[in-house]
Amino acid sequence: MDLSLHQFAFLSACETAVGDFAMPDEVIHLAAGLQFAGVKSVVGTLWKVTDSTVQRLVEAFYKNLCGDGKMNSKRAAQALHQAVHSLARDKDMPLDQR
Repeated sequence: MDLSLHQFAFLSACETAVGDFAMPDEVIHLAAGLQFAGVKSVVGTLWKVTDSTVQRLVEAFYKNLCGDGKMNSKRAAQALHQAVHSLARDKDMPLDQR
């Protein structure tokens, strides 16, 4: 499957960047599979997150990614960093979700 025309994928489900514990030699997970298929930038999760946490993260992420009204996948890492940092500073956010 060739996905090289796709610039970006955001996988907001739990543990989309974690391999299978039953087969530790396999390092391919959903996020890596999309990159191997050609997607330029992929964001996945390494932990379990609640729906409300993901919603807040995605909103902050896309606000940072599309701040000037135009999506630029080259800003994905910085946009994700800023979004995660904003959640980490939120004292109302449960500690296990920061």
